[in-house]
Amino acid sequence: MLSQLKALVPEPIVSVYHYMLARLAQLVYGNPSKDLTVIGVTGTNGKTTTTYFIAKALEASGHQTGCTTTAIMKVGNKEWLNKTKMTMPGRFFLQKTLRDMVKAGCKYAVIEVSSQGLIQHRHIGINYDLAVFTNLTPEHIEAHRGFENYKRAKRRLFEAVDKAVLNADSDFIEYYAQTPGLKKIEWYSVRARKGLFPESMTLDGNGSSFMAEGVSVRINQPGEYNVANALAALAVCKHYGVDLKKAAEKLEAIHTVPGRFERVEIGQPWTVVVDYAPEPESFQRLYDALDLVPKKRVIHILGSCGGGRDVARRPILGKLAAEHADIVVVTNEDPYDDDPSMIIDQVAEGAAKAGKRDGQNLFRVTDRREAIFKAMAMAREGDLVVMTGKGCEPWICLSNGRKMPWDEVAVAKEAIQAARNT
Repeated sequence: MLSQLKALVPEPIVSVYHYMLARLAQLVYGNPSKDLTVIGVTGTNGKTTTTYFIAKALEASGHQTGCTTTAIMKVGNKEWLNKTKMTMPGRFFLQKTLRDMVKAGCKYAVIEVSSQGLIQHRHIGINYDLAVFTNLTPEHIEAHRGFENYKRAKRRLFEAVDKAVLNADSDFIEYYAQTPGLKKIEWYSVRARKGLFPESMTLDGNGSSFMAEGVSVRINQPGEYNVANALAALAVCKHYGVDLKKAAEKLEAIHTVPGRFERVEIGQPWTVVVDYAPEPESFQRLYDALDLVPKKRVIHILGSCGGGRDVARRPILGKLAAEHADIVVVTNEDPYDDDPSMIIDQVAEGAAKAGKRDGQNLFRVTDRREAIFKAMAMAREGDLVVMTGKGCEPWICLSNGRKMPWDEVAVAKEAIQAARNT
């Protein structure tokens, strides 16, 4: 009912409402960003890991740092999981967190910035010093009513700064590089060899190693896309004059980023990976990393989001899973007010068209917990079980605004233990 009422309000009035809320939050918390160096990170994929990498790498400066991401919040030495289920929290939450960073003695604040947050003016009232761009792929198309609107929404962050760190590998990089008002750009790339780039690179299932400007870097996250995330962090450090060798040591000390290629290990003889990956491009990047992991069969547990979010991607996700996995288990993710069975069937349809057969190597299980238990029961020594769509999110969102507490890693551990006891 609330969403229906909101739909009746003219967009200009909604926009003014969001703008005034942002200014009010800035006023209530005393404009804390004036006492911080604020870095905004935007793009389609890699924002969370890049934001966290930047915050940890900047600790090499000798100063405290903070960050807000989809997965994790950080204020100085304190870190905790993001329970809001929002990439870019509301204005009062953000301003309070920035004020907490000031109180904790932080010099740097790194904020993961979403396109939805930008069109709702959640960036207003925050004095951004630097904007970081990861990449751009078709996503949130329904929410923005087209890819061009989505691309334009991202640009709002760059219009708010005069300095940026940009990924030269992106097909859309010129659009952002030509933002009026940008005076200084730092570049990074994996393939374009522009700006900060890997002079040599070794990828394996346990992480990635590369050399950049004579500095040896080792991260515990596999895949070329994580090399790009690390390079973005190092490029920010370079911009602020932070020693790259010390920054690289900070990156190597990061064991995992919650819900991002997070391994679940309790002694089972098969590999389990939890990853947020909600859309086709992130699926492909994840599978590129999984290709580096020794394995026999691949069992993939997936779903797709409801609430009218990018409906067209549902069969595409099923098709990609079918092409890369030996067994596909389709289940719930966040149905919101959509029919969960309908979403599952649309994802499974894509898997079936790619050759999977119901009851043989394709299974439809409405209850996500049951689906995970089923997958673990099928796993054998040397297999790889990958669970996508939830990452470290704390809720499964149901109809009528209801939310069910959720912990993907905890459920995976229970399912592994149950499988080992049978």
